[in-house]
Amino acid sequence: MTNEGKQYVLDRINRRSFIAGTGAAGVTALAGCAGGGGDDGGDDTTEDDGGNGGGDTDDSTPTPEESTGGTLNLAQVKSPIEFDPVVLNDVPSDQVSQLIFDSLYAYGEGTGIGPSMATGEPEITNDGQRYVVEINEDAAFQNGDPVTAEDVKYSFEAPVDEETENASEVNMIDSITAVDEKTVQFDLLYPYGAFMTVLAGRDIVPMSVREEDKDAFNTSNPVGSGPFEFDSWQEGDYVDLVRNDDYWGEPVPNLAEIHFTPVEEATTRVTTLRNGENDVIEEIPPKLYSTVRSIEDASIDEVPGIGYFYLAFNCNEGPTADPRVREAIDYCFSMDDAVANYVEPTGVRQYSPFPASIADEWDFPVDQWSEIPHGKNIDEATALFEEAGVDMDYSWRIIVPPDDKREQIGISVSNGLKEAGFSNVSVQRLDWGAFLEQYVTGSEDDYNMYTLGWSGSPDPDAFTYYMFGRTDDTLGVTNGTYYGANSERGKEAAEKLVTARESADREERKQLYTEAVTTILEDRAHLPAYNLKNSFGVKEYVNNFAAHPVDSFHLASESNNVSVDK
Repeated sequence: MTNEGKQYVLDRINRRSFIAGTGAAGVTALAGCAGGGGDDGGDDTTEDDGGNGGGDTDDSTPTPEESTGGTLNLAQVKSPIEFDPVVLNDVPSDQVSQLIFDSLYAYGEGTGIGPSMATGEPEITNDGQRYVVEINEDAAFQNGDPVTAEDVKYSFEAPVDEETENASEVNMIDSITAVDEKTVQFDLLYPYGAFMTVLAGRDIVPMSVREEDKDAFNTSNPVGSGPFEFDSWQEGDYVDLVRNDDYWGEPVPNLAEIHFTPVEEATTRVTTLRNGENDVIEEIPPKLYSTVRSIEDASIDEVPGIGYFYLAFNCNEGPTADPRVREAIDYCFSMDDAVANYVEPTGVRQYSPFPASIADEWDFPVDQWSEIPHGKNIDEATALFEEAGVDMDYSWRIIVPPDDKREQIGISVSNGLKEAGFSNVSVQRLDWGAFLEQYVTGSEDDYNMYTLGWSGSPDPDAFTYYMFGRTDDTLGVTNGTYYGANSERGKEAAEKLVTARESADREERKQLYTEAVTTILEDRAHLPAYNLKNSFGVKEYVNNFAAHPVDSFHLASESNNVSVDK
């Protein structure tokens, strides 16, 4: 539930938040053995917009006993940097670790949540503040030790105890009790309606192994209970996983090995797909879609991720603290055109903080929200700038992270401001370190606007609380707009989002989210832009590969047990 920029940071700050734009757009839970639907997650289907890439389930796929195995060569955008779920918060690392570790619950084909290591749905009592989970008797780590309630307790407490950047993912938990060897009880500070996504998002580690040597557990000896085991790794070069032949769950993977290779340059990544050096490549940029589609023995498998990209305003200092100025900037350019020109087909236009899968599941008024942004109208823009008293000599500063798509959004705004008569407009592309330091200062010397992205779990809370729902003095830490700190309407919206976070009543939550987001969009604290697809180029001899909206991909699930026949 937190962050993007830091994956580097995603590529994200907290692995559920800032999207850095390299790597897949959404990652949580793991690709292990997921059951059917569950809580608010919605229906258990995915959308496939292009090519099947071997993504369709083939009933003739051999069983693990019949399979000849095979090695899948998969090209990532970035190299993993660590594997311990307690501390990792970058997408490439999570893509690998999700195959080594299991969680209590996991995502099925879509955003529906079902049991993984749990025996069934949790018992929920105390008005939604107590969850009791039974652990499968057969669940075992790769060293042969059984998965116990103490391991589960430790896995959820360690991020907080060790003050990791993932601590906010579990900050709604008051206490955890190991009732017996296979029963764990979670008591919450409040009836957090999205808690099933928390149970699905935290991988379970063996306490004894990790405590013996945390550094080794993170980089050379990660031991989980998942379908694949860690074999070897050279940062910046490769990661090798091998099948866990003693996997406690079902199905045992068809694949004998997975070889991950980081290939940062997109054209090179596509070349490795064309020549067969890699069987699957991730993240296809807009300009290379036609190139991949022209490869005779490959296709594109894609699904919209659980993400949100946007242009945000400094509501703390400078002219953009005035909502009339923010509306004027909305008139300076067309976000529809910018997304069509610089993001599609690798992304889709988005009119609210909620990805389509969440908006559809909750029946949010997207049609109403889509009418709020303006089309380009320079005359309307200049009239609002004049009304707000903005000096035409003002120097505008737009900062963007190192990502071409987001930079182009900033350039579109810059061009519109110049058309409106401003000559001093800069778009500064910063490296992630500098960007993450600047965009939260609230100083107009650092920025008037910024572009960023957010990746979260499939619940509205993940796309509201961290950017708009903070009402304390640390508001700026995760929200560079400072909207809720300097606007009465912003404060009211923030209070509604906090109330929604602390409610288990779905209808109450829906009403609060609808009211708060409508206010935020009307005040233009953000101009929503787009959502990226989790896109992969896939060779035709790869069977049952499927892009996933939350987990990036599934390699060893009940419906997508991948095999390679070449």
